Amino acid sequence: MKARALLALGTLGAIALLSGCGAVAPLQAWGLIKAADTAGTTAMAYAPGKAVNTVHHGEPVMSSLCIEYNRMTPLEDLVPALQLELREQGVASRVYESGSGQQECRYWLRYAVTIEWGTPPLSSGYRAYLSSAALSLHHANGSLMASSAYAVDSDYGTSKWSTTRRKLAPVVKAVITGFTS
Repeated sequence: MKARALLALGTLGAIALLSGCGAVAPLQAWGLIKAADTAGTTAMAYAPGKAVNTVHHGEPVMSSLCIEYNRMTPLEDLVPALQLELREQGVASRVYESGSGQQECRYWLRYAVTIEWGTPPLSSGYRAYLSSAALSLHHANGSLMASSAYAVDSDYGTSKWSTTRRKLAPVVKAVITGFTS
């Protein structure tokens, strides 16, 4: 939201300069407009993600859980991002292959993600980015405790180029605590 306000403010200031309200030449003012647009677009593209479609059944926060490793997810920073955010919520975690570690774990975190490719602002090369993620928290018997998801904002793509951790932070918080803000 702050990025949009900065973009609007920068653009309005540049328009005022173009209209003769300032001492800056029109070409310099046009450069200011382009710079404000680039800065605003870049800031918007790196905004944090937000949790959507959260369901939480009021379970208390656990002290530890196990993460079921999903081999179908080729993002190398995904599991470390999950573990760091769990630690921020006071939850220790261990990672296990699907089907292993059943006796050691009372709670399981499972995830599914979608990865897309694109070119970040001010860059010329393609790179993969997390475009959606779904997390679900289960008891050892498989019953669902909580679930939440992340998806790139379809209007402006405000979190598209944020780090995986910034995208997942509100989703992890929502799954663990039930709070989405």
